[in-house]
Amino acid sequence: MKNHKKPLCRNIKYEMDENILTADLLPPKPHVVKITIGGTEMDDDLSSHGAFESDTLEDVESELKEPDMYRVILHNDHYTTMEFVVEVIMKVFHKPVIEATKIMMDVHQKGRASVGVYPYDIASTKVNQVTQLARQKEFPLLCTIEKE
Repeated sequence: MKNHKKPLCRNIKYEMDENILTADLLPPKPHVVKITIGGTEMDDDLSSHGAFESDTLEDVESELKEPDMYRVILHNDHYTTMEFVVEVIMKVFHKPVIEATKIMMDVHQKGRASVGVYPYDIASTKVNQVTQLARQKEFPLLCTIEKE
């Protein structure tokens, strides 16, 4: 596209090679979009697609729910150094050194400790990052997730 800046008005014009695409929002019918492509005008009534039939903003908001959360757990072993555990907690979980040290001591004394609570995708990614760092240094550090 030659011009891809969005104007601050209701008439939007984009130029694509030799064709001109223009979209006008028509005020009388709020769900109608007028589209012009290369001089040909088309009206599209969005309400005919079922997009606006009975949904209200309140209905949509009430259907949304928070994602399930997962606790990331570090487990103690007799080979991984305490310094490495602190380093991993700081690097992967972005904890300050004092908090990372406290978590490491909980892992050491209690056998396991929670490092954080995240949605599944983020928790899984953090487990993979910890495992990858541990394997690079040849440590058997175990990191798991548990549903909250």
